[in-house]
Amino acid sequence: MNETFEMKDSEPGRMNTRDMVGLSNIILAPYMQLAWNLVGRPRASGENVFRHSVHTLGILINYRYISPILLKASLVHDILREIPDFDESEIKNADEDGDKVLAVVRELTHDRKTETRAEFFKRIIRNGSFDAKLILIASRLDSLENLGYTTDEKSIEEYCMDTELYVLPLALQVNAYMYDELISFINSRRRFLGGKEFYFCPARKKHA
Repeated sequence: MNETFEMKDSEPGRMNTRDMVGLSNIILAPYMQLAWNLVGRPRASGENVFRHSVHTLGILINYRYISPILLKASLVHDILREIPDFDESEIKNADEDGDKVLAVVRELTHDRKTETRAEFFKRIIRNGSFDAKLILIASRLDSLENLGYTTDEKSIEEYCMDTELYVLPLALQVNAYMYDELISFINSRRRFLGGKEFYFCPARKKHA
């Protein structure tokens, strides 16, 4: 069953019966198994990339995005970047959605040899699919949350700047509530740095 339950400006909240039925029809196990390859890949925050992928999935569900392609791709969105020689056919042949999942994963793969960080973000802003944009935002929400476990001021500043320049514009395109949560994280990290907070204007009010 591939019915999509995407809702623009979906607000985090309690899962309703429709969400539960939609989620119960999505089989994530093949992609969870592929994501297991990321267990040994550490992140600066201390968690491994597998856990980050699962947290990204959880954030999307928290926002009640119950879409098969989206959730499956979220589990393996970093795999081609983290494991450059990973066999793409494993994603393609994972199940009937493999081709579409792989397309989203390719969108989200930043090849540092051919694309700068700025070029990567700009490509997603201009040409990225809705699923790719949502996964990138959810991934960044998890990363910002994990900044609370580091005292590396340079990393915190770089993440805040990246988010302000590139991820906030994405959030304005797809979900105002995600935009507001990003702002909240940025401000909490800037308070830690002792700097000026980002001007907070709740995006959801603009959509009222």
